[in-house]
Amino acid sequence: MRIVFLAAGSGDNFYCENCLRDMDLVRSLRGKALDVIMVPLYLPLPVQGSDLVEAPVFFGGINVFLQQMFGLFRHTPRWLDRVFDSRMLLKWVSKRARMTNARALGQATVSMLLGPAGRQAKELDRLLDWLSGADGRADVICLSNALLLGLAQPIKERLGIPVVCLLQDEDGFVDALPRPYGDQAWALMRSKVGSVACFIAVSRYYADLMQERLEIPSDRVFVVPMGVFPDHYRPAASASKVPTIGYLSRLCRFHGLDLLVDAFIDLKQLPGLGGLQMRWCGGQEPGDEVFVMGLMSKIRGLGFEKDVVIWPSFGLEQRTAFLDGITVLAVPESRPVAAARYVLEALACGVPVVGPAFGVFPELRQSTGGLVLYEGNTKEALAGVLEGLLRDRQMAFELGQKGRAALLAGLTIEHTAGRFLDICSRLVDHYLLPKE
Repeated sequence: MRIVFLAAGSGDNFYCENCLRDMDLVRSLRGKALDVIMVPLYLPLPVQGSDLVEAPVFFGGINVFLQQMFGLFRHTPRWLDRVFDSRMLLKWVSKRARMTNARALGQATVSMLLGPAGRQAKELDRLLDWLSGADGRADVICLSNALLLGLAQPIKERLGIPVVCLLQDEDGFVDALPRPYGDQAWALMRSKVGSVACFIAVSRYYADLMQERLEIPSDRVFVVPMGVFPDHYRPAASASKVPTIGYLSRLCRFHGLDLLVDAFIDLKQLPGLGGLQMRWCGGQEPGDEVFVMGLMSKIRGLGFEKDVVIWPSFGLEQRTAFLDGITVLAVPESRPVAAARYVLEALACGVPVVGPAFGVFPELRQSTGGLVLYEGNTKEALAGVLEGLLRDRQMAFELGQKGRAALLAGLTIEHTAGRFLDICSRLVDHYLLPKE
């Protein structure tokens, strides 16, 4: 069986859970001697995934933007489009600015969901031609998220093979689009559901949410929890020496970094916690710089700047070093999330996690036992839970070890790949059955 994985890239600026999920899944499937082709869309994959790519970039971000904004570029020759699809140019642009404002981003999202009727029809034709050739031939096509549903029907009609769609955190992106584009995007996604053989969500919470919002029949939604390679992480051998809070995600308001800073400031001023330290890791987008500078200014104003370390990069080795020696990880999300991969990375290192009691977090606490949740997304609630773990670091260590054991038993990437492969195999068998 050959699987072609259409993976939406986000550049290499920040900790992208979807990108890491896709790369780990493809690595694990290839480790099972499967023929899996990873095709980057919009932007090249992060450097750590460059060895997985054997295909050109399709729907290059610059071409998508130009074709959205200017009719001329919907008819330009391929040699000119190829210039804008240069991997070096795409990486350079992604690191320096957002390609679109909110309105243009909404328009482009809707256009992509329109598929052949959208402004990127030329790009779609190019992808379909490649998939129809020897290099792109597949038994199953996997879309990395529901924002790519505009591709499903054309692929199904042209190739006659099943299309699988992964589901993870599309709701936050679409709900943030300005009106009327968010509503239009949801309507278009619902209209494309019939072209997809099945949907695979990363958590039960998100499966239920998207089944309702996209009106997906229950027998076409599966849950395959995200996993990680446990051997990539170094488990803690003992409790942390210094009380230290870690934050692993994009440095932005959306993931609650400002709330964590406020809780950290309050905790630092409690008796016995004056030596508290904090680490941040996860990178940022160009638009996050002012937000991060504001937080650091607040910290400097209180004289705590020496106790806060921002990790300069967030590759696997850097994340492992970041997690080494922290007492507890906390990412106080501002809204429910589907997966929270950083929880698994922390538990793989034997580090417990504090999170809000919504989204996927209750599910992860039940399956691993390595989390402590708080009710009410306030600095007081967050600080109250963190304080107990920071004061009793042996208890925190034991909680992290419990979480690591549960992860090894059921939340590794091997578990994820096995379940994913089983679903794809059943779909292919169904498509090969003789039609009545």
